[in-house]
Amino acid sequence: MNIREVLTSSLDSIRQNKLRSFLTLLGVVIGVFSIIGVMTAINVLQSSVETNLNILGTNTFFIQKYPAVQIGGGHNWKYRNRKNLTYSDYLQLKDSFSGPATITAEDWHGGDPIKFKDNQTKNNVGIQGVTPEWEFSSGYFIQSGRMISRTDMEQMRNVAVIGQDVIDVLMPLYDPIGQTITIRGVKFSVIGTLERKGSIFGQSEDNVVIIPLTTHMKMFANRWSSLGYAIAVMDMSKFDDVRDEIVFHLRLIRNVPLTAENDFEIVSNSSLIDTFNQITGAIKIAALLISSIALLAAGIGIMNIMLVSVTERTREIGIRKSIGAKKRDIMNQFLFEAIFLTEIGAVIGIVLGIVVGNLLPVTMKVDGVFPLDWALIGIIVCSAIGIVFGTYPAVKAARLDPIEALRYE
Repeated sequence: MNIREVLTSSLDSIRQNKLRSFLTLLGVVIGVFSIIGVMTAINVLQSSVETNLNILGTNTFFIQKYPAVQIGGGHNWKYRNRKNLTYSDYLQLKDSFSGPATITAEDWHGGDPIKFKDNQTKNNVGIQGVTPEWEFSSGYFIQSGRMISRTDMEQMRNVAVIGQDVIDVLMPLYDPIGQTITIRGVKFSVIGTLERKGSIFGQSEDNVVIIPLTTHMKMFANRWSSLGYAIAVMDMSKFDDVRDEIVFHLRLIRNVPLTAENDFEIVSNSSLIDTFNQITGAIKIAALLISSIALLAAGIGIMNIMLVSVTERTREIGIRKSIGAKKRDIMNQFLFEAIFLTEIGAVIGIVLGIVVGNLLPVTMKVDGVFPLDWALIGIIVCSAIGIVFGTYPAVKAARLDPIEALRYE
């Protein structure tokens, strides 16, 4: 028999036993679906994380009390017991540092509606208290009016720069500059508006109100409040030097012993991406282990079904051998059937995995992905499973004695 005849015969056998073939495929479909679905979703997240974090600027790093990502709660008290990053620390850091960078102090909170005349926002507006250097590290740009000034800071003025989402809700028909908004019953004069920035991970970056840090501290700070410092490096060739110098000065200011670790966290785009990749790497390993178990079980099922098929078709094998079919032809037919079963399951699993995995970008409003590398891996692995678990039944069929096979009832 030539290859075409072997393929045709294998497909006919699969069609004649649809239910059995479907049940055999199910294990392969589940195994491939689970890994492709997880890998697709992770690739979507990785692409979104890298794209969105790059919006923040590769020249900026942050200093804060807590890590940006905490896994588990075992070290939570360790971070809570750290001293807060204070406005006094910020002023001393600015005085002691003279490198090619700007240092911003900021604090933020949410949960307060913003009011203007009869209009009011929801309780999801981010209210940020910042120093004037914020515009160099934030990734935002002034559209109209001006930014928070040093005088605003020193005099704790009730002035605000507002984002486009806030404008859309409160005053779409007004020129925002000079209007008065209310936060917790306190009136703020709008001195500037921000250009529209878009969304990160499906969350709008334009639903913000910016006020002087000193005003924010006066209104919202408590004993648990810890500031964050954003350092925007002007010369990227000196990024590492600036970071090391900032750490050195901040350790001195906070009296951190020479042999002790930092009592603050340094967060940058690259560190966030590295942390995220470590998390997704662990998820990938778990998905691979779970999928491997499912595929192993599917392989055993394929071997079992193929052995049953050999038994059911013993007389057919005897007839084919008696009219000249060679051992190789018989073995190829059964081996191809096993491979076809796994490949069909792989294709179905890949399609379902890609569809389900790309539901995430729909909800997050980001671009979908097609994990070509993992799809190819899925095809190759399933082919290997078909070969490994289909070889024994195929060899058994090929070795049947034609005379004994013809006598089989």
